[in-house]
Amino acid sequence: MSAVRPQVLVIDDEPQIHRFLSPALDAAGYEPKRADSGQEGLRGIALWSPDAVVLDLGLPDMDGKDVLARAREFYKGPIIVLSARDREAEKITALDLGANDYVEKPFGVGELLARIRAGLRQADARPTPSGPLRIGDVLIDLEYRRVERSDAVIRLTPKEYEVLAHLARDAGKVVGHRDLLTAVWGGAHKDDTQYLRVVVGQLRQKLEPDPSKPSIIETEAGVGYRLKV
Repeated sequence: MSAVRPQVLVIDDEPQIHRFLSPALDAAGYEPKRADSGQEGLRGIALWSPDAVVLDLGLPDMDGKDVLARAREFYKGPIIVLSARDREAEKITALDLGANDYVEKPFGVGELLARIRAGLRQADARPTPSGPLRIGDVLIDLEYRRVERSDAVIRLTPKEYEVLAHLARDAGKVVGHRDLLTAVWGGAHKDDTQYLRVVVGQLRQKLEPDPSKPSIIETEAGVGYRLKV
């Protein structure tokens, strides 16, 4: 099985940035993703959980610093900030809000790629689950984004996979409703528990031996869910 290419989401409203960055990222072995506004970028982070984010501070619909702050409510990967602003205060604010690095426009592609690589190395150094997680006849392999039951691949929707992945990263622990909703749907949906109930119900239909008596995804009433290990 070939490894999945790391995804890099570029949030920038300038078409020319995407025109030269997308092929450069592709040639460097990444899968480029595109967003042209702050709201679109936040949705992309929640949907794809990219391996890294390149974020322009000057966006048409909202301040890039607000995008950064909201993304940090649920996204832990590296964020490299792009901006034409050369004021020291802007750089300090972005770093304080959780940016991993800062590149000023105009910039060289080689420099940006080096900073992405550095950010990914830092992310790889964080503790991660050691290998695939097996619960009964269910196998969850986060490295390859693969879920199996009785050795057969289970097809999950993006939302189903993200909910399951967040539970798997904290297997054995209760993950709160708001934490899951914020991580998967974004902060604007932190109280929309119906979204979560629907997706957990779909996961149980696909993974549980008896969905009416959950033994893999347990409910902690009024709190959240736990992946039983």
